[in-house]
Amino acid sequence: MTLILPFRGLRPAPGKAGEIAAPPYDVLSSAEARGRASGKPNSFLHISKPEIDLPEDTDIYSPAVYAKAAENLARMIGDGTLTRDLTDSYYAYRLTMGSHTQTGLVAVASVADYDSNRIRKHEFTRPDKEDDRVRQIEALNAQTGPVLLAYPASSTADLLVGSIAEGPPEADVTADDGIRHQIWALRDPEQIEAITRTFDAMEALYIADGHHRSAAASRVSSARRQEGCQLSSDYFLAVIFPHHQMKIMDYNRVVKDLNGLSKDALLAQLEAAFTIETSAKSMQPTRVGEFGMYLDKQWYRLCIKPELVTADPVASLDVSLLSEHALGPILGIADLRRDKRIDFVGGIRGLAELEKRVDSGEMAVAFALYPTGMSQLMAVADSNNVMPPKSTWFEPKLADGLVSHVLD
Repeated sequence: MTLILPFRGLRPAPGKAGEIAAPPYDVLSSAEARGRASGKPNSFLHISKPEIDLPEDTDIYSPAVYAKAAENLARMIGDGTLTRDLTDSYYAYRLTMGSHTQTGLVAVASVADYDSNRIRKHEFTRPDKEDDRVRQIEALNAQTGPVLLAYPASSTADLLVGSIAEGPPEADVTADDGIRHQIWALRDPEQIEAITRTFDAMEALYIADGHHRSAAASRVSSARRQEGCQLSSDYFLAVIFPHHQMKIMDYNRVVKDLNGLSKDALLAQLEAAFTIETSAKSMQPTRVGEFGMYLDKQWYRLCIKPELVTADPVASLDVSLLSEHALGPILGIADLRRDKRIDFVGGIRGLAELEKRVDSGEMAVAFALYPTGMSQLMAVADSNNVMPPKSTWFEPKLADGLVSHVLD
């Protein structure tokens, strides 16, 4: 099997993309999705968050939810709101957030290469979330949420993908958050073959976001192969960007209490691993190994002592260093996944959100981190390891509904 293939995308009918495009299913609560989709019968949230069309006390994992998703998808196909391309195509997907622009390729990626780790992972998955995505795929017989992948920047691939994004786009949507989403289709067989060959020559692709979606796709593919089916379930929906265009923002930490310590005692214990100085303004880290800490209405600049940094791709991450030398031994946060005393704040919310949560008394201390780099993510994946939870926050986010993959 080749690493990627073109496919017959299920897409908004001409002029309908603005009505359909929606945030990813996992960035909105059910209540937020219900509000976003109010008065918008063609919002893709009716497919990705179908509980919004059921009573508010409905269990989001109940069979009725997946059945409603299938019903809504069938309705939108039946009335022509969503239409299927007649020929296999690749698609260019351009995201614009302020001055930042990135252009990637919409394709289907090989489950076999995911299973063999040629499509590389950097996070653990949760079985309950995998189960949810498996049920969604099976109910719809389609993959509607793309996996965000990165490829090691290649001038040849960059040019081939960029060449698709010429002329008027077939979909052009500026979402409520100001992010612009544009889609172009490529149907030329020679250009398609050139892209397929170029990507198939790559050593690896890297999952940036969508570990549960890709794991679920693998499970669906395995189940269908056991039933004797050799169908398009052997590939999963993906958008693949060059790694150097992708934007990772900081993923910050807030902690409810000081683990029984006074402010002075906390600062004294931190001095074992960090140099500390006060900051007259909000402390946004500007380099690896530098942290901001907000405590008792004061910002501090913390720098990890160089002798504590190793060459290990996981241990050397700032998120690991903070856990190893502050959150764990001093604040008693041993399990980032389960400890209710810690929460995580995506950098898109800014440092003001950290100040707000501490000043309100909800939290006692906040830590601002420098963003994890794509090269760090790829090094972790190449070493067959995983990152600590909440290590990366990618922006801008892909939209659901602009291109889906039907499994037939």
